[in-house]
Amino acid sequence: MIRARITAIETLRLTDYGNLLWVKVHTDQGMYGLGETFLGPQAVEAQIHETIAPYLLGKDAMQRDLHFQSLRGYLGFRSTGVEMRALSAIDIALWDLWGRLAGEPVYNLLGGKSRDAIKVYNTCAGYSYIRSSEGQTSSNWGINEAQQAPGPYEDLHAFLHHADELAQSLLDEGITAMKIWPFDLAAERSLGNEITAAELNSALEPFAKIRGAVGDRMDIMVECHSLWNLPTAIRISRALEDYQPCFIEDAIKADSLENLAEFRASTSIPVCASETLGTRWGFRDLLEMRATDYVMPDVGWAGGLTESKKIASLAETYNLPIAPHDCTGPVVWASSVHLSLNAVNAVFQESVRAQYTGWYTEVTTTLPQVRDGMVSIGAEPGLGVDLLPDLHKRPDAVVRVSSLE
Repeated sequence: MIRARITAIETLRLTDYGNLLWVKVHTDQGMYGLGETFLGPQAVEAQIHETIAPYLLGKDAMQRDLHFQSLRGYLGFRSTGVEMRALSAIDIALWDLWGRLAGEPVYNLLGGKSRDAIKVYNTCAGYSYIRSSEGQTSSNWGINEAQQAPGPYEDLHAFLHHADELAQSLLDEGITAMKIWPFDLAAERSLGNEITAAELNSALEPFAKIRGAVGDRMDIMVECHSLWNLPTAIRISRALEDYQPCFIEDAIKADSLENLAEFRASTSIPVCASETLGTRWGFRDLLEMRATDYVMPDVGWAGGLTESKKIASLAETYNLPIAPHDCTGPVVWASSVHLSLNAVNAVFQESVRAQYTGWYTEVTTTLPQVRDGMVSIGAEPGLGVDLLPDLHKRPDAVVRVSSLE
């Protein structure tokens, strides 16, 4: 029987990657588990050290379900706010630790592989996409044309201006699905309240270029970032129907599941929701409202692997597929791949080639492998991903430790 007493909790963030926080849970076995979450890292760091660490220090790391239930707290218990992002990072670290101590990859601990690899879709972000803490706005897309891209995958600029060439580039690598968000600029102007005919036609151009260049060989996912009101979302979706997208994601905020169900009933395009929901309880309501076709938990926001596995099983009872979200960091991506390899109802794994060939390699030792449009991960214990050993020595590194000593 594995026993491991938690002796320290360490957080690390880099100011150059202003949205990420990593956490290490150390034990008296001399091993640690690695976790991660995205957005508001300083606030999450405070939650971990001020609230979670006093509870966890000295406890058995193997009691993940007990710890999750105990730490759900008085506030933030079904959201993706600071409390749940902190708990998600800790939970991922505890699964990684279990795998390292047991000598097993996390997908085996989740129940074993249902497949050796899973189809990816390429989220068409670039090398610097939402790398800073400025938020989900076009000013944080990292597509300054005056700045030379560090590699060939400046895919956000490409989908806005050369979507036909981008689609062919992806197909050349065996990637047959892509996600784009050309409607966001119009939403910023109107606060999501309306879209002009000119804006609508301009945003439809990438879809026309893709279909004109590669036909139906490419699946297209539409990301809306929860920016639209209901009537405008319906108008956009109806204009998209001729292009037959694979799904339309988060067209409206998931704070009104009744409205989301109304949106789903209004369009022939399958609906995907939602990275913005937390815990199995949030997804239960989504499923009971029949408000989505694809279920999209974010492992780093929804409650870690503990909750994401339960969300996947819950979706399975409704005969719905899951497509785990990730456009954040390398540890959550690896965690999502483990879940996607395990969950029998997983159909896609979101991936960003500009990230897994770009800055992910600057901070980690190993990563999942994408080949011919499929992603897989090895049989190393735990998540199979670790931070570079000297990352904490970088001049922009901020390290904080809570310990028993």
